[in-house]
Amino acid sequence: MAPLVRRTWAPRGYTPVLRQRARAHTKVSVIAALSITPARDRCALYFGLHPNANITDDAVVEFVKALTEELPDPLLLIWDRSTPHRATVVTDFLKEIPRVQRHFFPPYAPELNPVEYVWTHTKMNAMANRASLALEELTTAAGDAMEQVQGEQDLLRSFLKHSGLPLRLR
Repeated sequence: MAPLVRRTWAPRGYTPVLRQRARAHTKVSVIAALSITPARDRCALYFGLHPNANITDDAVVEFVKALTEELPDPLLLIWDRSTPHRATVVTDFLKEIPRVQRHFFPPYAPELNPVEYVWTHTKMNAMANRASLALEELTTAAGDAMEQVQGEQDLLRSFLKHSGLPLRLR
């Protein structure tokens, strides 16, 4: 669980030490969606944590199920082209739900995906310099960081605006 080191300090003459487990392969994967209301006046962030696991096609299906239960209106998913998003299981699942449409961002265009800005903001702020030794501690920290972003309407809107998507936000 190597931390993203953003900045550090120490008294002059003392090299700062950021302790970490060198051989630990634990992690927390996060799946997220950024939504905007049809009136384009309110944004929301939905996320799911997967401690010590990768985001699989089954995780994507479960996440989309949760989104469809939470969001009553027609749903337009615009995804990057990661393998779980293009999986047959996901494609078949989405065919069963006519109110959900799926589109993909162009290849190699992460700057168009507003969720990428969520990741960058979270890693460079709340999660920077965090050297968690326990998986539970890292999971809690990641959840707290995402909840902090979730509650900031102006920040969510800035992610959408910065992506350059033609949304005409109010």
